[in-house]
Amino acid sequence: MSFLGNAILAFWADVEASGEADYNDWHTREHMPERCGVPGFLRGRRYIAVAAAPKYFMMYETETLETLASPAYVDRLNNPTPWTRKCLALFRNSNRTACRNTLSIGRGIGGAMATIRLAPAPGREAGLRGWLTAEALPKLLERPGISAAHLCEADVETTTVKTAEKNIRDKPDEVARWVLLLEGIDADIVGRACRGALSASALEAHGAERGAVTGVYALHYVL
Repeated sequence: MSFLGNAILAFWADVEASGEADYNDWHTREHMPERCGVPGFLRGRRYIAVAAAPKYFMMYETETLETLASPAYVDRLNNPTPWTRKCLALFRNSNRTACRNTLSIGRGIGGAMATIRLAPAPGREAGLRGWLTAEALPKLLERPGISAAHLCEADVETTTVKTAEKNIRDKPDEVARWVLLLEGIDADIVGRACRGALSASALEAHGAERGAVTGVYALHYVL
């Protein structure tokens, strides 16, 4: 089983330490149930850093990219609950990106996930996409302990819809161009894969710009 739908919302953020316990309680008890109650939202996940920054990675699998700009979802974004307002004010260094799923292969959910935020160099998008989807990610899926691999490409228009929730966070969200996600049974396995087949030098050799950001996270909660 790969991703359940054709799009994801990917979100990285740090949380002020003074409110971190409340954030986790809010995210588990209110926020993820609220989001997964929106039509088209299929599954939510939260991860915590093993070797990564920001500290948290959160994502939702959705039926389509259009789900992430639907009236039902935008209404929630424009009408945050009091607990949501309190917790979003704790966020720092946030990156929020709505993506189409270019490739999603594998079975099940791994206990660890590597995230790579990268950008194709000008004129090299097709080559990088082709290498990742036809060669690099399928080969990684054959390795013991790797459970799933995904390439997701940002849709800027969907990502940058103006909402009330965005105004609560301390500054405008960053946006990733492309997102690589690699799942496995533990952090060491996905970390080794990223240091090898998906290293900065390997990505750049096949068409990525310099500056890819890699992090390894442990699964925290799924709904």
